[in-house]
Formats: sequence, structure tokens, C-alpha cells
Amino acid sequence: MDESSLPGGSVNHVVRVGATVRRPGSAGTEFVGDLLRMLEADDRPGAPRYRGIDEKGREVLTYVDGHVAWEPRQPPAVYSDESPLRVTELVREFHDLTAGTALAGSHEVVCHNDLAPKNTVCRPVSGALRPVAFIDWDLAAPGARIHDVAHACWQYLGLGPRVDDTSEAARRLRLIADGYRLADRRALVSTILWWQDRCRRGIEAAADSGDLAMIRLRDAGAVTEVREASQWVADHRLALERALR
Repeated sequence: MDESSLPGGSVNHVVRVGATVRRPGSAGTEFVGDLLRMLEADDRPGAPRYRGIDEKGREVLTYVDGHVAWEPRQPPAVYSDESPLRVTELVREFHDLTAGTALAGSHEVVCHNDLAPKNTVCRPVSGALRPVAFIDWDLAAPGARIHDVAHACWQYLGLGPRVDDTSEAARRLRLIADGYRLADRRALVSTILWWQDRCRRGIEAAADSGDLAMIRLRDAGAVTEVREASQWVADHRLALERALR
């Protein structure tokens, strides 16, 4: 069966083969397989189904049809209030399902750890594009609820120097926290900064060690982009935290 490259993969080369997606295996392949099988057993629609390893050692996942926002310019509905609110519903459902399970271990839940528009499949709902599923679960691991919420705030709100209206960004930050029903939000902004620092350092360290994918990301300006985003959040931290009170 013919293979066709899927767009948007900045780290892994991902291809479509018929109704499946094939992507390189990783150290977390077994964990991700167990997680996706658990979601399937509970009949959760918000993730692809895991179908094992193919003859080339690649993970085999079902293809989730829809619109993925991997290009810079997107339809307005992708960034409307309704979209991050639906994201928080999907994340909350996923977290609640994994809480207290063997996969979460001693942690609160299992986290996706890369929630972003580029990893979200949207489909028309009542005439507008809305999130229906998350893809790219290869970084999933046990963690704290606030980790996924903070990453979603950073990515879905585009927190960084391109934000024109800080008060609007602060309002939408609270929208996500309220939509998820985040109990203790005092550390939300500091967790966004933690993610940005972790992301920047991770790219730099991997690139310095010779990882070709990370070298490409660094050379494409990813480190500079994350550093500028982190500086913006730090500069507007008081306004963002005030909105969460």
C-alpha cells in the first residue's frame, strides 16, 4: 500500500498508509500503546487507536480525519473562545479517566505534554471548526493536571510578543482555567514559564548533542521564538496572574 507524508511534522517523519498513520517508535512507545488502548477501551473519541508496530518498527495508529492547524494562518474558528473551551473539556475527560490508574502511578494523571493546535484535529460542529481529538501522544507521561493546562494556555492562546491585547489574553487565560475547573491556579503562569524554559533548554541540549531534528528546529528559529514568548509572559506576569484571582 502506498505511503504519503503527512504535513506539519517538525520532529518525526509521519506517513499515512491507507486508514493508518505510521510514525517512528520511541522510548515511550509501550506506554503510549497502553494509554491509547485504555482510551479505546473506554470508548473515548478524542485520540487515535493504537494498532501495534509494523514491519519497519513504526507505531501504527488509526488516521483521525479532520483539520489540523499546522500552518500559521488559520480559520478564525480555530482560535475562537469555543475552541480552547472544547480543548479543556477533552483534557479534563482524559485526565479524569487516567487519575488513580497504574499508568499515572504516584502522579495525579497522565499528561499529553504537547497540547497545541498543531496536535489537535478539528471538524465542523454546528457549522464551525471545533476540536475533536488530540494526536502526537509520543510525549505522554505521568504528571500533574496543571502541566497540560499550562501548556494548552501557552499554545492555544499564542502567549508571546504577537499578542496585541494583554487584557484579552488574560481573559482567555481565565477562560481556560475556569473551563478545566482548575482548583489551584496560583501556579498556572509560573508553570507556563516552566514549560517555556524546559522547551528552550530541551531543544538547545538535543541540538548540541547532534539530534538532527532539534538542529533543524533551532536553526529555524524555534529557540528564539520560545525565548521571546517566555520574556513576554514574564513581562506581563502580574496582569495574567491578576486575572486568575
